[in-house]
Amino acid sequence: MNFNEPILMLGAFIALVALYFLSCIRIILEYERGVVFRLGRVIPKPRGPGITMIFWPVEEMKRVSLRTHVTDVPAQDVITRDNVSVKVNAVVYFRVVDPHRAILEVENYLYATSELSQTTLRSILGQGELDELLSERDRINRHLQEVIDLQTDPWGIKVSMVEVKHVDLPETMKRAMARQAESERERRAKVIHAEGEKQAAINLRDAAITLEGHPMAMQMRFLQTLSDVGSENNTTIVFPLPIDLFEMFTSGGRKRPPQPPEPDREGALVSA
Repeated sequence: MNFNEPILMLGAFIALVALYFLSCIRIILEYERGVVFRLGRVIPKPRGPGITMIFWPVEEMKRVSLRTHVTDVPAQDVITRDNVSVKVNAVVYFRVVDPHRAILEVENYLYATSELSQTTLRSILGQGELDELLSERDRINRHLQEVIDLQTDPWGIKVSMVEVKHVDLPETMKRAMARQAESERERRAKVIHAEGEKQAAINLRDAAITLEGHPMAMQMRFLQTLSDVGSENNTTIVFPLPIDLFEMFTSGGRKRPPQPPEPDREGALVSA
């Protein structure tokens, strides 16, 4: 028997053992945790971060990321409470807070959260009207976040935020809303114009009352107007005439003669 054969066999055995231990080394990143199963049973405390040993085939490790996941909810056909069909998509932000429950309670927590978000989105938005969906977006987002977070809590998942990203309206509804907005603008314009006319009438009434008590103020106002017209290099001068001067032209230049007194039934004279 050759003396070198046992040494070679021992060296090969040591090399195999070294390779086995090297293959059992696992590096877990800072944002990861490792759920370890030993002979099919889970170890209570997750591994990581850092270097750990997984002695296969006795042990098996599932990596779970603790970072926030962003899931884009595809566009969903939603019929609101006022029977308007719209397409709505959203974005869900969530993260794993309990790696054990995320692995043990659900087969694929990413897929399960995405599907739950789609069904919850259709259910919640179908309970409200179109005006609420367009004007109360913050309240709807908070309600969606609370409902989804309550349902994913047994899976060890925390939903931090849900945002409705886009609401696609039918073309007929867009035209109807455009006509409604145009009518609303016209109504506001008419109200503002009427309010301006009312304020102008009130100011003119106050000015007339003021001028009525001061006849010279009207004359001063007239002279000021003539001064403003003359400062613009205008050759046209407006000179107002009293209306009483036109009475003689409208009556044909004759004044009505005084009527003689008529006697009453008792012979008394009364003036006309």
